Amino acid sequence: MRYYLIAGEASGDLHASHLMKSLADVDKEATFRFFGGDCMTEAAGERGVRVRHYRELAYMGFIPVLLHLPTILRNMKMCKRDITEWKPDVVILVDYAGFNLSIAKFLRKHPVTDRPKVFYYIAPKLWAWKEYRIRNIKRDVDELFSILPFEKDFFEKKHHYPIHYVGNPTADEVRRFRSEYKETFRDFCLRCGLDPDRPVIALLAGSRRQEISLNLPAMMESIEGERKLDGYQTVIAGAPGIEREYYDRFVNAGGCRIVYGETYPLLAHSTAALVTSGTATLETAMFNVPQVVCYRMSTPRLARWGFDHILKVNYISLVNLIADKEVVRELFADRFSVRNIRESLLAILPGTAARRQMENDYGEVHRRLGTECAPDNAARTMVGLAQKTDNEITKSNQDD
Repeated sequence: MRYYLIAGEASGDLHASHLMKSLADVDKEATFRFFGGDCMTEAAGERGVRVRHYRELAYMGFIPVLLHLPTILRNMKMCKRDITEWKPDVVILVDYAGFNLSIAKFLRKHPVTDRPKVFYYIAPKLWAWKEYRIRNIKRDVDELFSILPFEKDFFEKKHHYPIHYVGNPTADEVRRFRSEYKETFRDFCLRCGLDPDRPVIALLAGSRRQEISLNLPAMMESIEGERKLDGYQTVIAGAPGIEREYYDRFVNAGGCRIVYGETYPLLAHSTAALVTSGTATLETAMFNVPQVVCYRMSTPRLARWGFDHILKVNYISLVNLIADKEVVRELFADRFSVRNIRESLLAILPGTAARRQMENDYGEVHRRLGTECAPDNAARTMVGLAQKTDNEITKSNQDD
């Protein structure tokens, strides 16, 4: 079968690449066409063609989106035309709700005989805000695949829309990596130009330039000059597609190291971490690394008002959302400050009660996520549903 996938950012590119490999294992005739990145390109190999790189889609915040609106609209128009011309059997939307829900709406208007199945992998976070979009999901999406266990109650009990919880791909990826990774701390440090005699504090400041510019300076300042942190080395996990020169404007010469393509090895050897909210918070928890979640916003008071009055969740980090309690400290909006980051980091260093509690609570997060392989589960279900539909159509035509 022919699969058209759309992923609009780095995490979606990674998750979609694993799904593509699983689809190819289940469906030996699978071919792919996609909006995505380097991971998806590698996974597709000779079976697929990349139409656009996600860097042409990933804009964050009202102003950046407004400034790049012509590009976004041009890519959306091109995507719709490309799907229509290629005629896939299945369109798989991966996260990235704003763009992907528009594509789903467009596809629903196709004649039934010419309409691909629309599967949504990594459900939009409607439980956080814009809950009204559930109407669009029910109308335009044939099957929804969730990677967060608490979403099943939200969609099925609250909105009476059955979904597939397939497991969590981030948990899969970390478990797989940890089972295979054997490098010692010393060897890792020597390979990456780090000091093997100093423990590591990891900084995961986001995957987009705007996130990095808002969060990294305060992260760095919270560590610099703190006597209790003198024995540690600070290491930044460089984001894919963000050049070293961009980081240099925020990092004092010699004050911090940057490693690229080493996020999992870095977390495997870190004592603690400062993490911008997102998938990275869950990755850090899966490595059992105590963390502080930091997310600066350009309008903190307005953001706090929005969180208290518009958003329908108690937390912003995946770790706390899954556990349904505050496992990790969240510093965002008006709580984001250099002082709060520093105090929260000091509170989770080795030997502290807060660190021990966080490590214990991580165990509950692991348990709730389960041990299922998300891309394998999703691929088997997707192929089965698509084939079942094809068979039903064939039988219906024969009966006529």
